[in-house]
Amino acid sequence: MSARPDLAIDLAGIRMKNPVTVASGTFGYGKEYAHLVDLRALGAVTVKGIRLQPWEGNALPRHVEVPGGMVNAIGLQGPGVVGFIRDYLPFLRETGVPVIVNIWGTSQDEYAEVAARLSDVEGVAGLEVNISCPNVKEGGASFGADPRTVAALVAAVRQRTRLPLIPKLAPNVPSIKPFAQAAADAGADALSLINTIPAMVIDIETRRPVLANQVGGLSGPAIHPVAVKLVWDAAQAVRIPIIAMGGISGPEQAIEFLIAGAAAVAVGTATFSDPGTVLRVIAGIEAYLVRHRMTSVRELTGSVRI
Repeated sequence: MSARPDLAIDLAGIRMKNPVTVASGTFGYGKEYAHLVDLRALGAVTVKGIRLQPWEGNALPRHVEVPGGMVNAIGLQGPGVVGFIRDYLPFLRETGVPVIVNIWGTSQDEYAEVAARLSDVEGVAGLEVNISCPNVKEGGASFGADPRTVAALVAAVRQRTRLPLIPKLAPNVPSIKPFAQAAADAGADALSLINTIPAMVIDIETRRPVLANQVGGLSGPAIHPVAVKLVWDAAQAVRIPIIAMGGISGPEQAIEFLIAGAAAVAVGTATFSDPGTVLRVIAGIEAYLVRHRMTSVRELTGSVRI
């Protein structure tokens, strides 16, 4: 009987037993899903965004289902650094699974301070840097809207931590390549993409926006082909590993991301309707490797035939 294929990867120093994690913002802080999913089966747990202080997020309603996915404007609600370390990290440590913490802020200094506070905390394996947030000091434009801003932000965070840095890139740019290159040159160890796509839903009877925030971010199966293209583009521009996400509803979409150039994948919106999706994805990747007589999942990364 032949040996099972090797699913393990080293993602910029984060040792994962398989290439599957969950997307930030869709899995809470792990505790919320622990009675539905065996967290120990995951390659890593990526938790909801953390800023310096607790944050309440946006007013309700803040999510709505649409054909092919959902639009959300949760507004990055979270317990802040102290609350996360106190209330959630002890539980996550017990799982033995690498924890990737998504961080954000409204200024470059805040990002750097959050990174510094988490840098030497036991149980934090890496930092996913959400660069889609508004830069208050620069008039509210997204940190991810200009490659120079991306580079400056990544460099500032890099100076304050030794942890692997994984900028999460915004999809709504003319070309992802200069943004990927700017992040890599500034000290990023990996990339995470894509974030949600800006979207809006209007109630035609009231003629008012459905979301209290008026606009939000589209996620789910509808964005998957867009995400595949951006992952493929980024993989041509940089040599650092990529965590791909966007519309994974089963192993097929995850495998497609790997072939396009990703080293790992993150399951997001699908976990709302079927928490077991993440486990099906892991099993499906292994079955694919067996079927195609591959010995390691690493053989899949970037294997697209052009």
